[in-house]
Amino acid sequence: MVDTVAGWSETEQILARQAFEQAYVRAIDRLIATVQERSSTLTSADSVWQLHDYLSIERHTIEGRFAFALEGLLFVFASLVKEGLLQIEELDGLEQEKLAKIAAMARF
Repeated sequence: MVDTVAGWSETEQILARQAFEQAYVRAIDRLIATVQERSSTLTSADSVWQLHDYLSIERHTIEGRFAFALEGLLFVFASLVKEGLLQIEELDGLEQEKLAKIAAMARF
């Protein structure tokens, strides 16, 4: 059964949501590791404020990037694959055309 929401079947929507959520978990894990590393070297008020600024930027980036929407999702998946937050194999089950577009965009 195909739901015509932006050309995504119901099965693809479920798979996409699961992959998206997995990439989010990985992004947060990566952020936590970075914060732990950076916080271990805090030596001044300036270094604390720099960490604060970093966190503010990362929060804005992550919240914007991980607002799930089918429109533009191929671009988001490509960037997540490129950054190692998602593996193309984790998207198996999407139409071949979608997978090909994601793989092609992830190369650039």
